[in-house]
Amino acid sequence: MNAYFDIILRSAAVYVFMIAALRIFGKKELSQLNTADIILILLISNSVQNAMVGPDTSLWGGLAAATVLFALNFGFKKLMRKSKWFGNLIQDKAQVLIHNGKLDFKQLSELDISNDELKEAIREHGVEHFSDVKLAILEPDGNISIISGEARLRQTHFKRKHNRKNLTAL
Repeated sequence: MNAYFDIILRSAAVYVFMIAALRIFGKKELSQLNTADIILILLISNSVQNAMVGPDTSLWGGLAAATVLFALNFGFKKLMRKSKWFGNLIQDKAQVLIHNGKLDFKQLSELDISNDELKEAIREHGVEHFSDVKLAILEPDGNISIISGEARLRQTHFKRKHNRKNLTAL
């Protein structure tokens, strides 16, 4: 078999595996990048490198693998926009956590979102009490969006479990 064709097949297999793994572990994991998560990403990338390029560690072998990954990513995004079924298969839907001040405890439990974490999210959006929240949604990217019942809506950004130490270093 042609060495570059082998790299293309291997890279495609690793890409599809990684998409499936992220889908299984859920969107919550995407927004919670802490030190352990960064280490995991680095180790995964190192562990799958040989699976993609095999014994070919040349510049051309690496470029072939990278090209396949970019092309697959481009194709998947196009397909997700064009096919609702495929988009739903690959990407989670937004999930309501609070509706008109009422918490959805079942959803919060399934998503493993603690009371303290939800309180932090609503404070980040300038809302004091759960009862003041018109809508709280866990977005597909793992962020929590809050819409208050106030006439003046406040737009802020809350990233789940951000590391305050990293923010003070900036």
